[in-house]
Amino acid sequence: MDLRIFTEPQQGATYDTLLTVAKATEDLGFDAFFRSDHYMKMGDVDGLPGPTDAWITLAGLARETRRIRLGTLMTAATFRLPGVLAIQVAQVDQMSGGRVELGLGAGWFAEEHEAYGIPFPEEKFGRLEEQLEIVTGLWGTETGKTYDFDGTHYRLKNSPALPKPAQARVPVLIGGHGATRTPRLAARYADEFNMPFSSVADTERQFGRVRAAAEKAGRPADTLTYSNALVVCVGRDDQEVARRAAAIGREVDELKENGLAGSPAEVVDKIGRYAEVGATRFYLQVLDLDDLDHLELISAQVQSQLA
Repeated sequence: MDLRIFTEPQQGATYDTLLTVAKATEDLGFDAFFRSDHYMKMGDVDGLPGPTDAWITLAGLARETRRIRLGTLMTAATFRLPGVLAIQVAQVDQMSGGRVELGLGAGWFAEEHEAYGIPFPEEKFGRLEEQLEIVTGLWGTETGKTYDFDGTHYRLKNSPALPKPAQARVPVLIGGHGATRTPRLAARYADEFNMPFSSVADTERQFGRVRAAAEKAGRPADTLTYSNALVVCVGRDDQEVARRAAAIGREVDELKENGLAGSPAEVVDKIGRYAEVGATRFYLQVLDLDDLDHLELISAQVQSQLA
């Protein structure tokens, strides 16, 4: 069972804070450090000192960590041109010695696009599909040959399809709740399907759709990894759980209903319920990045029980 630390830096974090959390992630035996890809805060936080760019952050962490996997949940397709994204991810993969994973989504937060002058097209899903084809196509093109693409949204001509990632294949993550198009895209392009912030029942239903889409596409369903992203709030006792919930502006009962919250035993039990429907990897959304004791507790009393 892989446990990965997932951060939301747009809520307020410097690169140095992210580096501290990433090093703790590595030292405490977690599998990976992931971050969101957003340029504006959400909810009732000040977001200071302002946003950090996902791939610039990961480039820095690539040189300052040694073991953990590094990636995004999810890079917004609206933020980057696919050819540029392929170069960025390949370079960071080289910088990390082959530890990068690309989560790619359509993009959805209109306000951050408006705030930073980023076009927010009406048709986003078609762009995502073309980006997936282009990025994986560029990486998969044999060195010395060129890559061409003529789509509705993007055109590439005589691309040298360089640079190449360090890995033979950079794992691609696709996620979401869509009932039809999302499973189809996952079946075609993904190494991992991620179900974000969902109940066990909804997770089981969506995993089933992805499995069916994979089989329909002629791909064994078990060639995908199935994962969940869930907010985490663990405490040694009720008072500690309540303190951590208050620090992130949430209610304990709501966190227990919608995330992984409570005592280590409660969290291990709930992870087990997701595992019963096929999840083998969990992205623990850590919202208080200054509380490193929280990570230590999860490592010592949750991860140790799942090893």
